[in-house]
Amino acid sequence: MNSPKVPFVPLCLSFAALFPVLSNAEINKAETVAPDVYFHEGDLAGHGHCNNGWVIFDDYVLVIDGNFPSGAQEIIPKIRAITNKPIRFAFDTHHHGDHAYGNQVWVENGATPIAHTGVIEEMKKYETGYYGNKPGRWEEAAKTRKDVAASKLKPPTLLFRRDMIFDDGKRRVELLHFGVAHTHGDGFAWLPKEKILFTGDACVNGPYNYMGDGDSGQWIKTLEAAKKLGAQVICPGHGPKGGADVLDDQIAYFVELRKEVKKLAKKKPAEVKAAVETIKANLQKNPQVARYVGDFLAAQVEKVYVEMGGKPFQSAQARIEQQNEHAHSHGHVLARQHSSGQSSPNGHSH
Repeated sequence: MNSPKVPFVPLCLSFAALFPVLSNAEINKAETVAPDVYFHEGDLAGHGHCNNGWVIFDDYVLVIDGNFPSGAQEIIPKIRAITNKPIRFAFDTHHHGDHAYGNQVWVENGATPIAHTGVIEEMKKYETGYYGNKPGRWEEAAKTRKDVAASKLKPPTLLFRRDMIFDDGKRRVELLHFGVAHTHGDGFAWLPKEKILFTGDACVNGPYNYMGDGDSGQWIKTLEAAKKLGAQVICPGHGPKGGADVLDDQIAYFVELRKEVKKLAKKKPAEVKAAVETIKANLQKNPQVARYVGDFLAAQVEKVYVEMGGKPFQSAQARIEQQNEHAHSHGHVLARQHSSGQSSPNGHSH
């Protein structure tokens, strides 16, 4: 986002065939994925919350994703109900509000926020209010989210460039960066012994791919690199956890979307806009990717079209209105959102 007008909160989901042991997923319930490893599917529709994970080490707890402040406040008692070990670290998979705006809550509970260096670079770009310029995404989000207004932005202070490893001899978690995907600072949490991968919004399970802060071509390459880890369980940033096919399906969606848009790359913007429904129908015929097709499709098509050298086909005013609506909260306006301004170079607000 070149303009700080729109705070951002990203979404992504993908629903694939789940392992039998993973089939009883429930929103707002802590699930044991492996001994001392937990997954919590956030209430996206009701509160805009992302998914969380946490790993209990011998001496402390590592939390995956900072969530919104209200999401962090909801998670902490659930962690305390399982263990009395201190929560020492909170890993932001990327800079978006629903994954990082809860950092201050974690700090107040003894944790240090961690992230890839790209998260700070993105925050300096979009969180202009914090970094001494005009109001940015945080200030915009605070207009419509009481939990944000009652807290304050706390950028991560423990940073890594390629990886960071936590290992107590029993549990090992590797924080990894493979390149640009959903944003320029996406991080993954990989548990090599358990073959569990927490992906943040680089991989989701459903129709929630926000593409405004990423690059679809590089996104595919990043996910292909992550796939080489050989994960058997995927814990996405939004939507239910699943097997390795969730990652396969997320990759396939971007591949198929780019194929559809490439057919129109030399067409005029108005022609591409008119073809969105045709693209939608074609994607929905593909059972592997159909569940990713949703209200964000027009913006996704525009984003890929612009990446391929085209011009935006939404009006500037429509984009601003969509961005502002999208910024209200991840979930409360989800049903109303159409194009959501995902294609804007300014970013998004899930």
